[in-house]
Amino acid sequence: MLIIEVTNSREVMRKRIGRLGERLIGKVVDAEAEVEKVLMQEMETAFQEFGIEARIVSVQGPKLKDDDHLELPLQVREDREVQLREGLEK
Repeated sequence: MLIIEVTNSREVMRKRIGRLGERLIGKVVDAEAEVEKVLMQEMETAFQEFGIEARIVSVQGPKLKDDDHLELPLQVREDREVQLREGLEK
């Protein structure tokens, strides 16, 4: 199992929406959820190209504490099954 924590989602969104939209981050735009949605799409494409079937789940709640602890109160934001497309199997 992999756990990926995006640690700069606000900065990524700031670059994508510019200074004018910066004020919306956290009010109208959930930077973490938006970055995770794009990351999930990119991972799905890469997994399909490699012939990997997987389940990618975006959740709200887990926090990494220090280097060896993970707190797990979570709420699922998005759940995506990655299936191989016909003709892409190798």
